[in-house]
Amino acid sequence: MPTGLSRPSLLRSGLLRDLLVAAAALALFLVLPTVFPAPALRDFLIYFFAYGLLAMSLNLLVGLTGLVSFGHAAYFATGAYAFGILMQTGRVSIPLAMLAAIGGTALVALVIGAICVRLKEIYFSFITLAFQMFIHSVIVTWVSLTGGDQGLRGGIPRPPVLGLDLNDARVLYGACAVVFVLCILAMRQVSQSPFGYTLRMIRDNPARANFLGVDVTAIKLGIFVFAAAMASVGGLILALFVSGAYPEFAFWTTSGEAIFMIMLGGTTIFLGPLVGTLLLQTLNHFVTIYTEHHGLVLGTVILVIVLGLRRGLADVVYDGLRDRRARRAAAPAPAPDGSAPVPNGALESRGV
Repeated sequence: MPTGLSRPSLLRSGLLRDLLVAAAALALFLVLPTVFPAPALRDFLIYFFAYGLLAMSLNLLVGLTGLVSFGHAAYFATGAYAFGILMQTGRVSIPLAMLAAIGGTALVALVIGAICVRLKEIYFSFITLAFQMFIHSVIVTWVSLTGGDQGLRGGIPRPPVLGLDLNDARVLYGACAVVFVLCILAMRQVSQSPFGYTLRMIRDNPARANFLGVDVTAIKLGIFVFAAAMASVGGLILALFVSGAYPEFAFWTTSGEAIFMIMLGGTTIFLGPLVGTLLLQTLNHFVTIYTEHHGLVLGTVILVIVLGLRRGLADVVYDGLRDRRARRAAAPAPAPDGSAPVPNGALESRGV
């Protein structure tokens, strides 16, 4: 008798499909700099990886669970600073520093989340913002550890990993792409797991979930900690790339940008926040080149999309394709002999 997952059940679960999509996405990311070797593209994509993880992890709270956090960048910054401080000691490897930074951020999120998830709606949102500003204040005032408002001083070393020289821009880009794809795959599996569907039930009807025996507070705390851990990976990717960590990582505007990314891309489609990240990063890049009033231009674009479409771009495209398929499915099939149906149910004789 076969044990474990059979091949049909693996296909049904979608795990094999997700693995294939992840492999294809990673191959695309690795090939792009070869086809377009401009260093600016590599730099742009690394920023996309970092902020894409921030937006995707925030959507685990906003879109999947119905928890609107205004302070998610706190964990982005915690991961960046923890990683940078550990690497500056010169006594730990990059993989070990990454694991320690993610674990440390998860512990911070566990303490903060234990307080926040007991609150509802707007109270939850503002208490997360308060904790973010507290972490930002700690970063600015603890000068001996964090460098204060100047950020971590002296840069972040990049020792070789498995014989790979991360001081080579192409190798660093490839490593960031691998970490990014693995994190997106992990979030995908969580969202499609029974745990993910429990989160949807809590989002739609928490009273019913509680009636069915779900420990709503514990489930919310679990996704809060996981989302914080994923955000910390984005922060350490950015810290490794820019060779530093700065207080702006923990400022409220960074959380605001993550919310804008979700609004632009959409909350109902899994990869919607990545669409929003790509759009916002592209706008930031080109608008700042051609005008000093980039804030006004970005605000106008966001207002047009949010107020005009009332959904994210990915949501609009998905709904349009779904409606098109529905119309095709509802269209009457042609008669077998090729003759058109007779209107009003009338009978007609031909060739008599």
